[in-house]
Formats: sequence, structure tokens, C-alpha cells
Amino acid sequence: MRTLRDWIFTGPFLLAFGTLLLVFDPAQRLARLFGQRPQEYVVGALQWMLLRALTICGTRVVVERSPAVRPRSPYLVVANHQSIFDIPIFGALLYTNFPKYVSKRSLARWIPSISYNLRRGGNALIDRGDPGQAVDAIRQLATSVRERGVAAVIFPEGTRARHGALGPFKRRGTMALLEAAPDTPVVPMCIDQSWRLLRHNMLPVPFGTTVRVWIGDPISRHPDEDREALLDRVEAEIHAALARQRAAAAT
Repeated sequence: MRTLRDWIFTGPFLLAFGTLLLVFDPAQRLARLFGQRPQEYVVGALQWMLLRALTICGTRVVVERSPAVRPRSPYLVVANHQSIFDIPIFGALLYTNFPKYVSKRSLARWIPSISYNLRRGGNALIDRGDPGQAVDAIRQLATSVRERGVAAVIFPEGTRARHGALGPFKRRGTMALLEAAPDTPVVPMCIDQSWRLLRHNMLPVPFGTTVRVWIGDPISRHPDEDREALLDRVEAEIHAALARQRAAAAT
């Protein structure tokens, strides 16, 4: 019966999800004629709508958010990564911070709305086979964070944790971001259970998944900081948040 229910709600969800991507692609292009900020508002609306579309499959998002995270403030967000759905969830929750992502370049080619935003929205597109290019793109993103007051989101694991286990941090890109924006606070962020939405590659999408998100206190920066120790702290906080989320889900 559960599998039947999953399939019944997957169809309407995929229809809604695809329709939103198709509708917001030209909307972004039109908004871009008036500047980058109008496009960013359209992207935020898209991510909020995609998050709402997940409710068709009974998905709930439970959020624990630090009150110290302020709207319209620049941050370097360091997070774990479990699913493609992390992006609309993070984008909706950080809407007023205009989040930008470090993403592999191949995603900027063929996906309606998403690819256009990756190309024109001020994100860092990296070639995993060219470490020098990747570091340069991340440093350019850091410049945008400082100059425009936006948030940069990086996933140090480098890829999705397909079964929810937190992978080891690949530190080079994150260290480059920390070095290029030395005055910008760091916000650790953790998501759990979003991997379950892709357990069957969306055919079907499991009904009734509860996704938990933790947004930690911003960590202030100072000129003589030990950046390795800072990243160790962020990694430890994400590990601890993941353990708390799973303990809460088990009760």
C-alpha cells in the first residue's frame, strides 16, 4: 500500500516540479533585463514554490534556525549535502540572503530555470578536473559576497551523500572561500533525510518524508584566526547537529 501511495502522489509532484521550472525560466530571463537583483527575487520565489511543491508528496521540513542569522547579511554557509532538493530548501530558508552556490559546471547546461540561474545568477561554476579554475571561481564568488552582501553556500563533501552519511570534507575549495572573504561570518548548516526523497531516483518519491534542517550561529572572523581550526569547528558542529537530528527523529 505504501508503494502505491508513493506512486499516486509522485505524478502530481513531478508535474508541478517540472511546470515550475519551465515557467520560471522565462521569468528569470525577463527579470534579468532589469538587473541581477530582480532576477534574484524571481529565483527566491522559484525556490519557495519548489519547496511548497514537495508538500504534494507529504514532505515536511522541520527547521532549527539560529536567531543570530540575519536577513540581507553576507555569510559563508558551509553545509552537508544529501540531495538535489537541498538547493530549493536552502534557497527558501536563506531567501533574504540571496544564496549563491558552488556547483559543477555541467549543471549549467540543460536544466530549465536551474541552469540559467547557475550561469547568470552569480554562482561559482567549477570544473572538478581543473583545480586551478575551481579555486579561481570560488574566489570570484567570495568577491561577490563582499561587494554585494550575498551568501555563498559550499558543500565541502564535494558530492551528495546518497545514503545520508556525512563524508569527509575536501578542504581546498572551502579554504579558498574563507581566505578570499576573511571578514565574512561563517554559518554552519546541516540537513538530514533529504536523501530519502531520491532513494528511488524519484520513481517514486517516498511519501511522508520529514527533512530536518539546522542553521547554526554565525561564527565571527578575525585577522589572526586559524582557518583549519575554524573548518574543524564547523565540521564538528555539523556532525553534532546530524546526531541531534537523528536522535530527535528516533523519539
